[in-house]
Amino acid sequence: MTITEPANPLPRWSVADIHESFDSRSFSDAKERSTADVERLIALFDELNIRATEQRSLTGADGTAADRAISEFNRVSDDLDLLHAYVYATVSTDSRNTQAQSLMSEINMVGASMRPLLARLAEWVKSLGADELAAVSVEARDHIGPLSRFAERATHQMSEVEEHLYAELSTTGSGAWGRLQSDVTSQLTTEVDLPDGPATLPMPAVRGLATDPDPAVRQASYNAEIAAWPTIEVPVAAAMNAIKGEANVVNRRRNWTSPLDASCFANSVSTATFEAMQSAVSASLPDFRRWMQVKAQLHGHAPDRGLPWWDLVAPLPMAAGDVSWDQGLTIVRKAFSEFSPGLAGLVDRAVNEQWIDAEPRDGKQGGAFCMPFGGDRSLVMLNWSGSAESAQTTAHELGHAYHNTTLAGRTALQRRLPMALAETASIFCETLVIEAGLAHLDGDERLALLDIDLQGTNQVVVDIHSRFLFETEVFARRQRRTLSARELSEMMTDAQLAAYGNGIDQSTAHPYMWLLKPHYYGSHFYNWPYTYGLLFGLGLFARYQDDPERFRSGYDTLLSRAGMDTAEELGQTFGLDVTDEAFWTASLDVVRTRIADYERLAAPHIN
Repeated sequence: MTITEPANPLPRWSVADIHESFDSRSFSDAKERSTADVERLIALFDELNIRATEQRSLTGADGTAADRAISEFNRVSDDLDLLHAYVYATVSTDSRNTQAQSLMSEINMVGASMRPLLARLAEWVKSLGADELAAVSVEARDHIGPLSRFAERATHQMSEVEEHLYAELSTTGSGAWGRLQSDVTSQLTTEVDLPDGPATLPMPAVRGLATDPDPAVRQASYNAEIAAWPTIEVPVAAAMNAIKGEANVVNRRRNWTSPLDASCFANSVSTATFEAMQSAVSASLPDFRRWMQVKAQLHGHAPDRGLPWWDLVAPLPMAAGDVSWDQGLTIVRKAFSEFSPGLAGLVDRAVNEQWIDAEPRDGKQGGAFCMPFGGDRSLVMLNWSGSAESAQTTAHELGHAYHNTTLAGRTALQRRLPMALAETASIFCETLVIEAGLAHLDGDERLALLDIDLQGTNQVVVDIHSRFLFETEVFARRQRRTLSARELSEMMTDAQLAAYGNGIDQSTAHPYMWLLKPHYYGSHFYNWPYTYGLLFGLGLFARYQDDPERFRSGYDTLLSRAGMDTAEELGQTFGLDVTDEAFWTASLDVVRTRIADYERLAAPHIN
């Protein structure tokens, strides 16, 4: 394979309509205004005594205080979020830009001053009562869901002084270590020994070769990864130790029984719901292992050895060739149009208004994400690899962008989405693309599409289960001591053995997945919410198929309330009991049906 530039350059996003550059007057004014607004907001909270206080009967003055505090917090948050997103648009795509890195650090410091205000608001609401405040304040009434969660959160807070100190120190602690992981991984390049000659590539491009149709290219990219990651393992292991060590201390001082309990609360998911999902996931692992063994045979491997790691996301030998950018957009747009014109129109809007940055390049973060960018606009980062899987990723991230359009009318406090619920629209949009293809395909074309779907599901169920096992063990061991890079790698392969079992060739397991995944270096137990989103999305899709018109009429409202209701409340909106393991089993039964279909279509090729 020869690495060549695409005939038509892949899109890059533009944020110039907000500010022309970091040196523009409008940007410096916005930065100065946000800094001053945060200081004024702190002064307002002091003036209104928004902090833990004595219980009392509320008056109109308390309602006025709530109105002022909540509305100003929302306004200042919106401005600061837009400023952060503007700078992060450069940091995430060019980590070598020192000016952007410096500005990001400044803005993070300002943001750190905001975080203690949420802790103070939580203590105030707990003291006075969310329902009682709602009776005297319009703003409190409009924010009753978030405020009720804040009152509950207050039970798990340190003192006001400690929370303020932690917010400041985290910018030079976990925040800085997370930035280090992102910087060193995004700037790593390595030589890949390709069939037609060696090529030096940035790591996002190397990882993109995992979907190349040539097995020699896939194995070469895997070999290059395994050789390259150890060159940066020491600083990244230090980042892991610092972040998890800090989390253990803070969780203990906030009276959390475990980091997982803190994660469930942060995601508005009850422990009962989480355990029901995990039980169903564990029961499904043998089905996924059987699928991997069938896929291994389609790639010419012995079933008893399992699937080599470099073929986990490989296209089938009988699959169609590369997918161009325009073809990928057409696939996504057509599937979205079968749900609604508004969803289909979002694809063209994202392209025409330059929301998307799709090109892999040196200094750019790996993976993909979507972030709000003022009003109902988003920025969508991809690392397009020319595969059908890339088209699925595009559908996923545009699903987030659609979710953001439904949140445009909500306030900053109402838009604080927990991860588990933030994945609802993205998974639903991926499902639309898969179902649109399955509706008219048969034979090898159907098999190839099922392969794309199941390899994605395998990642979200099986691989993320391995990440959950790994992170659980990291937190436990980090309570006692620091962990070496070698120990982290051994823990990673142990977790992969427990999750993948004989589905993969364990001699090819990937020991450095802990190093390259940014998910470990930000929110804790960041990974399992993807599984929640996938299986909840499949449950929602079943409701859509049962009664499309009724579903459409309530879908946007459900999305817009994802920052206001609990996971259980959102499920009840469509008659789904997410505390019942049977719900999760039913979603996984959809996957089992697809695995059975895959096995049927694969049989002639194997036999």
